Amino acid sequence: MDARQILKEHITRSVELTDAQFDGFYACFKHESFKKGQTLIHEGDTVTREYFVLSGCLKTYFMNDELRMTILQFAMPTWWASDYDALYNRHPAAVIVDCVANAEVLSISADDRERVCHEIEAVGHFFRWRTNRGYAASQRRLLSLMTNDTRKRYEDLLVQYPTLFQLVPKHLIAAYLGVSRETLSRLYHSAR
Repeated sequence: MDARQILKEHITRSVELTDAQFDGFYACFKHESFKKGQTLIHEGDTVTREYFVLSGCLKTYFMNDELRMTILQFAMPTWWASDYDALYNRHPAAVIVDCVANAEVLSISADDRERVCHEIEAVGHFFRWRTNRGYAASQRRLLSLMTNDTRKRYEDLLVQYPTLFQLVPKHLIAAYLGVSRETLSRLYHSAR
């Protein structure tokens, strides 16, 4: 399936667009390819774009003062990624977005997004729907980190995103769960 069709199917799960509206929306995007390990957003960057993943996998993370990685999000196909705080509040990026695997993405600038949301009401509705879902998912993850033990968080992740375990190395899953690689290995072997 080509990039245009992937985006169209993704959008039509929540809103209906005429062919002309979708053409106008799609024209705002830039198709980009990135290699495994390549960085899309560096800490401190001015962030002007968000990324819709067509294939591959991205991760959004930060490094603390002890250089410990904390992963905020994996973005698999049909997921979106950026440093949203930097994108909307126009300050330097606090997180890094890079490729876990070779990735094909469509990117849209914040300015184009705002313009097309004003021009096409259904696109504005789509982005509102997507943002609300993202916020709810972030809230569930935060509550899980605060209330569930490591085993429960691991089991929930395995059930909710089974393909993630084929795309992402175990040390990155460990960083997402906030545990050591050794702890994840013990969980992995005890779950079998």
